[in-house]
Amino acid sequence: MKKIIAILIIVCLIVVGFFVFRKEEEDTGLKKVKVAEVTHSIFYAPQYAAHALGYFEDEGLDIEIILTSGADKVTSAVLSGDVQIGFCGSESTIYVYNQKQEDYLISFAGLTKKDGSFLVAREKTDDFKLDDLKGKHIIGGREGGMPAMTLEYALNKNGVSSDETNIDTSIDFASMSGAFMSGTGDYVALFEPTASELEKEGYGYIIASIGELGGDVPYTTYNAKKSYIEDNPEVIEGFTKAIQKGLDFVHTHSSEEVAEVIEDYFPDTDMDDLVSIVQRYKDIDSWYDTTYISEADFDHIQEIVDNAGQLEAKAPYNKLVDNTYAEK
Repeated sequence: MKKIIAILIIVCLIVVGFFVFRKEEEDTGLKKVKVAEVTHSIFYAPQYAAHALGYFEDEGLDIEIILTSGADKVTSAVLSGDVQIGFCGSESTIYVYNQKQEDYLISFAGLTKKDGSFLVAREKTDDFKLDDLKGKHIIGGREGGMPAMTLEYALNKNGVSSDETNIDTSIDFASMSGAFMSGTGDYVALFEPTASELEKEGYGYIIASIGELGGDVPYTTYNAKKSYIEDNPEVIEGFTKAIQKGLDFVHTHSSEEVAEVIEDYFPDTDMDDLVSIVQRYKDIDSWYDTTYISEADFDHIQEIVDNAGQLEAKAPYNKLVDNTYAEK
């Protein structure tokens, strides 16, 4: 009897939640969409600009951005239906497709075209060279994740073999800075603002952009299940248009102007630091001009994944990328 009551309560909660959700949509006239972001970083300034400036609302969307650390967790959230859109590396769509998922993930809009992490050294380094990493312990991120794979690719392409360094993939993405601060590793790959915060606190020194070392790839893209894209073309179109407006904004405004717009998303970051970090991402040409994901860039990310020994089979661009609403 207790089990039956418990089941009835759960069913009632689901029904109530559904009607509350529908009521909110009716009240605002906006379509509610949840987005799982892989990390919270100034690297994603165009997204926060689009959110802050009302570009999603202009397209009839009420966007909720949820931090879901790690591309694997973002992927799980999208596949389970907990969120409608995932925001992470496009390598995740390749992994899902190669697992023979029938309702696989498709990238429909690109945001960043380079790795957004920076290499932080424990010791101050002048005239850094990749050869300096030989024999060193580098906290690189999750195995199969883009930061670790991009770093390995850059090393290999510059004559440093994988067995000459120790790229540590045993530490969870969210724990990397903490592990380095506690004394683990000679180097760590971190996104902003974490890299600058660590440097400011005296734990290390930013010495290189991994993005500049790795080249252009669809590094962070928006994806959704194949079925969701087919059933909700108006959401995908509106979302893509809003992100394009965000990209246009960061490309046509100064770092100071961008920082002012996104400052509420980074309340713990000093404004001067925020401006410097936005400029740092501008300097390495981090963001796409448009949301269009080219076949050449998609092939390059597969080259990086293959170099790391993580590519079971090459995935088809025409199935995993949908540029229907992207500006070319």
